[in-house]
Amino acid sequence: MSNAPAIALDERSSRTFFGHPRGLAYLAFTEAWERFSYYGMAALLVLYMVNQLLLPGHVEHVAGFAAFRSLLDGAFGPMSTQALASQIFGLYSGFVYFTPVLGGWLGDRIGQRSAVVLGALSMSGGHVAMAFDRSFLLALLLLIIGSGLLKGNISAQVGSVYPPDDEARRTRGFAIFSTAINFGAVVGPLLCGFLGERYGWHVGFGAAALFMLGALATYLSGYRYLPARVERKARNAHAPLTTEDRKIIAALIGVMAITVLAYIAYYQLANALPIWIQAHANLSAGAFQIPIPWFYSIDPLASILSVPFLFALWTWQARVSGREPSALAKIATGSFIAAGANLILLAAIALSPGRVLWVWPVLYCAAEGVAFMYFWPTLLALVSRAAPPKINATMMGSVFLTLFVANNLIGRIGTYYEKMTPIAFWALHAGIGAAGGLLMLLFARTAGRILEAKA
Repeated sequence: MSNAPAIALDERSSRTFFGHPRGLAYLAFTEAWERFSYYGMAALLVLYMVNQLLLPGHVEHVAGFAAFRSLLDGAFGPMSTQALASQIFGLYSGFVYFTPVLGGWLGDRIGQRSAVVLGALSMSGGHVAMAFDRSFLLALLLLIIGSGLLKGNISAQVGSVYPPDDEARRTRGFAIFSTAINFGAVVGPLLCGFLGERYGWHVGFGAAALFMLGALATYLSGYRYLPARVERKARNAHAPLTTEDRKIIAALIGVMAITVLAYIAYYQLANALPIWIQAHANLSAGAFQIPIPWFYSIDPLASILSVPFLFALWTWQARVSGREPSALAKIATGSFIAAGANLILLAAIALSPGRVLWVWPVLYCAAEGVAFMYFWPTLLALVSRAAPPKINATMMGSVFLTLFVANNLIGRIGTYYEKMTPIAFWALHAGIGAAGGLLMLLFARTAGRILEAKA
């Protein structure tokens, strides 16, 4: 956890990982194991709360839960078990993505490597605590703190291992990094979901803890290939923000705000979808009954499989038009695809007289996986490239504010699930995604030109 000067950029770049700096490999594999633990736990979380933790005979054993529920009831009113689970999910997943702002601020001061190590330790403790009913709230708190220290700082390090003018490789580097995220997100729900359903919820949570410790070990093994601090433009790092810098910051905030809509259309697959599948889907594939947490693996698997096709598509578009689609155009496309995914569920409901065949939610999750690859790595690469160096890590942490806002809204919207018909609920999310795409296209023609001028 040294605060030594950053490793020289040419030294980091001299060792390659499929044509990319070697440090990218350690960052990607660290994130793969960390996401394995996170998504493995998240795939179980809502079902665990609805089917066990929040039921009489269990909820009384959770330390501090009576006071916590009293706060929620005071803020949102009395809630059913499903609504309470949705609200807790929204608050937890929201604050997981709020604290990276604070973590990025701290990382700019103590060094990104030190912040990532502290975050991994906290998250490891959180996953261990999740294996027991009594420490449920403590587990969520440790995971929130740890994610705040790790997320923004490790993402900032991805951008920092490339030269400032190497935008093409940096964008693809973030896509590789996101692929590692999706690898962990595929395997985590499969293994933790299987263990949770076969041997009990806490066995699944315990597996997540082991793989978070694996993430820490991976990061430490690549310590010397990673910058202690993100200083891609060190000679200007302490200069005051200029008027141009402030315009860029304002434009980036505008992009982040609009991307909230894409994320809302995308991420109900972790909250309302498992409940909907449990009540309305036919999960029989011959003699095999598909575990519900496995659906959480489909969208990251689709993201992984889509990468070579998207790279080829963007290369073809560059040959035809002279350049790849702009970052804002890609984000808008992702929002439209997320909207279309929700229309798949509408079609399934309309065409199915009884329970919906499992193929339909598979198609929904797969389409959401493609949408993710359009808007999320693109947003990370855009902020890494355009954010002023003085606050680069802080701005990378601020990207996760979009997820803080979106996940709190997702949790809140999910509390209305029982009050709406399934068609109305999924149609609402299709409309939200389409609105995000339209707003991003309009923004690209106005204030967004400030960011495209930086390309």
